[in-house]
Amino acid sequence: MSPGLASAGVRRLWPDPADDLDVDELVVADARPTPADRPWLLVNMITSLDGAITIDGRSGGLGRPADKALFHALRQVADVVMAGAGTVRAEGYGPARPSPSQRAARVARGLPEAPRIAVVTRSLDLDLTSTLFTAEGPRPLVLTCETAPADRRRATEEVADVVVAGDTSVDLRATMAALAAAGVERITCEGGPHLNADLLAADLVDEWACTLTPILVAGDEGRAAVGTVLSAPVSMRLDRLLEGDGLLLGRWVREGPTAALR
Repeated sequence: MSPGLASAGVRRLWPDPADDLDVDELVVADARPTPADRPWLLVNMITSLDGAITIDGRSGGLGRPADKALFHALRQVADVVMAGAGTVRAEGYGPARPSPSQRAARVARGLPEAPRIAVVTRSLDLDLTSTLFTAEGPRPLVLTCETAPADRRRATEEVADVVVAGDTSVDLRATMAALAAAGVERITCEGGPHLNADLLAADLVDEWACTLTPILVAGDEGRAAVGTVLSAPVSMRLDRLLEGDGLLLGRWVREGPTAALR
């Protein structure tokens, strides 16, 4: 069992109730068929009972060991972990740091030891001296658009691989196609809410992992997807419901085929 999971005490409520589950093994076993023209994309979010996704601007205050176990497990099935620049700044992102057992398990599945971090940004307003860009680990990806400042783009290219798609905003469909052409098959997106909404509007979300934490926050904290208005709701199917440390951890997958599968 991976570090932290024993204390998390994760059990499956539905379907097929079971106790003391290894979250890494559970997540790895999930079916994620690769769409024909892009990677499989899952969104992972945590929310309070009243819908807040942060406390004082960060998500950490919402989590408990069970959620942290799931967070790291969902990273370990991904080739790329993606987040918007605002989330990267607020949460202080660095390179992904799998445990030794997770690294070994990834290599055994034919993956690199750690996933790459990808940052979505129109402005390239990034701290290139942060650990994300300076610490040892896989070279990060920066996903941007044509109107991003040329000087910032040149500086970013020194420390990251830059993918340009779209004119004044990041064309997420074109970006996903470019990542697929580079061999990326699975992406875990960790927000923020504007990126989540844009992914939904572009019809790119295949899986939604949502942890419900038993606290009430009130105030003006944001929701999991904000901004772009969808032309129609996206229908999702409940695949699994877990419980651990008083949290409910759900996995939903897209209702019906998301694309022609290969």
